[in-house]
Amino acid sequence: MLRPRRLVAGDRVAVVAPSGTVRPDRLDHGVGILESWGLRVEVMPHVLSEHPDLPYLAAQDQHRAADLQHAWQDPDVAAVICARGGYGAQRVVDLLDWTAMAAATPKPLVGYSDVTTLHEALAVRLGLSSLHGPMAAAAVFGSDPATAEHLRLTLFEPEQVQRLSSATAEGLVSGRAHGITAGGCLSLLAADRGTPFARPGFAGAILLIEDVDEDLYALDRLLTQLLRSGALDGVAGIALGSWQDCRPSPDRIRSLMLERLGPLGVPLLWELGFGHGPSSLTVPLGIPAVLDADAGTVTLDLPALV
Repeated sequence: MLRPRRLVAGDRVAVVAPSGTVRPDRLDHGVGILESWGLRVEVMPHVLSEHPDLPYLAAQDQHRAADLQHAWQDPDVAAVICARGGYGAQRVVDLLDWTAMAAATPKPLVGYSDVTTLHEALAVRLGLSSLHGPMAAAAVFGSDPATAEHLRLTLFEPEQVQRLSSATAEGLVSGRAHGITAGGCLSLLAADRGTPFARPGFAGAILLIEDVDEDLYALDRLLTQLLRSGALDGVAGIALGSWQDCRPSPDRIRSLMLERLGPLGVPLLWELGFGHGPSSLTVPLGIPAVLDADAGTVTLDLPALV
């Protein structure tokens, strides 16, 4: 996939809210961190708005889409950083002018959780890599310096963070695999099946999945949906991220992952340290990489940004 350029001090970045409502205090804190990196930050007009009838959405669909469209097509914007996840990106993706976006200069899109829908759309419609990473108004971005620093390095010095690992990484199925990184939030990947903005499957991919606040049966259902739909046919390897606030326990979730995904016969890595946890790595999507389940690593062949 096409890799956008890295950032340099003085670049202008836009903060958008394609999904849920945003807390002003967290946004202010996040913007301060971005500005401390030497970036000029523009918060798009509807980031702190609220849908008049649906309070879980940041502004009406057309306004959230317009903010993202304008930021993407602005030649002076070097990166688009989402404010938070929640829900709503699926309502926006159909409203975007993808022909106009394809004609714009490529730029990094940063976000996770609900932003998974946009990562998939960028890959399918624009052939563009993107960054599954912390968002400007996410609690973890403001509370965990390691999370913020990993994003900074990915944006400014991506060759410094080509090896991804964590203290919790553990191989569930042994082996090494090479493929293109893809994935995101499990529930969004399952919800995207059959839509024109998601790839039909993950053949040849190093699939990275995580989720938050789900019961064991719901995780089973989501994994089973991917399996039954054929989305996992030919996958090269799977790296699991955090399962923050998922129930009933990490051990039960770990057993479920092995029971559902182990029969695929591909390397399977537990808890690489990305996603909704209290500390989170930025994971580039659309980059060739090697998953080594025994070493507990995913190593990118190339820097995420040029």
